[in-house]
Amino acid sequence: MAALIGCAIVSSPPARAQWWSHKPADFEECADLAEKAPTKEAKSAALSECNAKFAGRRKPGGGYAYFDFMQNRSFDIAGPNPTPEEQRQIDEQYTAYLEKQRRSRIAAAFAARQQQLQQQASLKSEAEKAPPNTAGIAKPHASASDLKRVKPAGCPRDSFSCEWPRLSESLNDLKKALFGSPSSKSPRPKQGMPG
Repeated sequence: MAALIGCAIVSSPPARAQWWSHKPADFEECADLAEKAPTKEAKSAALSECNAKFAGRRKPGGGYAYFDFMQNRSFDIAGPNPTPEEQRQIDEQYTAYLEKQRRSRIAAAFAARQQQLQQQASLKSEAEKAPPNTAGIAKPHASASDLKRVKPAGCPRDSFSCEWPRLSESLNDLKKALFGSPSSKSPRPKQGMPG
């Protein structure tokens, strides 16, 4: 029986050897063993395997830390890889991080919009308060009849409030033409109501 077992062991195909002689406990041991690889390509491949195998890194004071690049922060973990409970906590922190980022973006967009509206209102009020600076521009002299027909600046076309002065002047001119000037006529006496 012993001879049969011995023959089976000797005749069995050789087991595929890994690049390390013993199984590393964490990333740092794995990286130390990878540095002993004979070629640069083998070292690079071994380090990639170490990165895939171990998520945590040894801390100087003891213990391990897991760096989550999505949150740009580290988490303390018990071993070289996070436990399922630690991974759940990291995921919960990431969800909270995303919510905080979303709220921050919304608040920033709201503040930018408020600032834009305030700037527009400020520019509008400044434009309304400050008359245009035309001191250096020579203005032609207008006659009295031209001044009556000039529309105030900033009036929209066909606006009653802007057209009323012109219409009123036209009616006054028509009254003068038909009935003469009001100063030449005496006012009419008021008639009482029959009672």
